[in-house]
Amino acid sequence: MNRDYATAISLIKGITVGEAALIASLSNVSAILKELDGFFWVGFYIVKDDQLVVGPYQGPVACSRIARGKGVCGTSWEEKRAIVVKNVHDFPGHIACSPESQSEIVIPIFDKNQNVAMILDVDSSSLDGFDLEDQQALEEVGKIITELI
Repeated sequence: MNRDYATAISLIKGITVGEAALIASLSNVSAILKELDGFFWVGFYIVKDDQLVVGPYQGPVACSRIARGKGVCGTSWEEKRAIVVKNVHDFPGHIACSPESQSEIVIPIFDKNQNVAMILDVDSSSLDGFDLEDQQALEEVGKIITELI
């Protein structure tokens, strides 16, 4: 897919500079990313009380809480790494929040102490919706958010 990450990242930098309210920034980042081609659901799961709790997002209803090591997001949190899933039905333990989700990419976002503070989760309604270019661009978005934490 042809996704204009350069423009999205420029917009994200613009709306986050000088913004002290993290939730406001995460809300706007979700909105910007949701406009990219093929993004069905975009949002954040925030680490709270040893669970991932849904934060700002764009898209249909989401899972409210995810345990460490469960599903794609919980696995990314536990393993502290990005995960690209070409077909969510092939991922052991995938949590189906929406039947329309077919592929997924999750990016851990770290605080300044290198602890996972939240997960950026993006779903596509198409199989094989994400690749290395998506991972690299979304990791760059994650670094911008780390500066806000």
